[in-house]
Amino acid sequence: MVAGLGRPALAADPTDPDWPCIQRKVDHLSIGVLWPHPLPAEETALPSGLDDVADQLALRRVTEEDAARLLAEVGAQNPGLNLDGYGRLFQATFDHIDRQRAEIIEGISRYARNQAGLAREIEEMQSEMTRLKAAEPPDFDRIDALEAELDWRIRVFRDRDRALTYVCESPVLLEQRAYRLAQMMLAAADG
Repeated sequence: MVAGLGRPALAADPTDPDWPCIQRKVDHLSIGVLWPHPLPAEETALPSGLDDVADQLALRRVTEEDAARLLAEVGAQNPGLNLDGYGRLFQATFDHIDRQRAEIIEGISRYARNQAGLAREIEEMQSEMTRLKAAEPPDFDRIDALEAELDWRIRVFRDRDRALTYVCESPVLLEQRAYRLAQMMLAAADG
């Protein structure tokens, strides 16, 4: 048995056996945790151009500095934008971020299932290797081929396992981004 191959099968969240991350799995964020003011009950359209701003703010490649500049431009172009307006802008931005985050979470679960499948394949190959080595006479050509394939799969497994640590941080980074954007918009609304 190769050490560490069973790790992805051990879920950090007991309610979801496919969840490999240390962080507890939360499929969707709650906007009320990030935005402390009431939001309009019915969906109302954002002022012209702010849908595009919400799209841009949700992009991970847009830095905090760029987001701050974008929000400053929004404030300058929409001097009457009040707390409700910024709340609607945050809601639109939040919806984009939460959707991205949910897609990433589903991808992480898929990734973990694939890792668990690869771990099972490796264990089966190791069992076959044991049988081949015990056979009389041993099939050295098959042993060599299986050994090469086994080495490759173990390498792939370990590389993916290392990458999983970084992948698991993505939902957290999006949560933090949503929080920072909420704080920026609250500050802009206070004016």
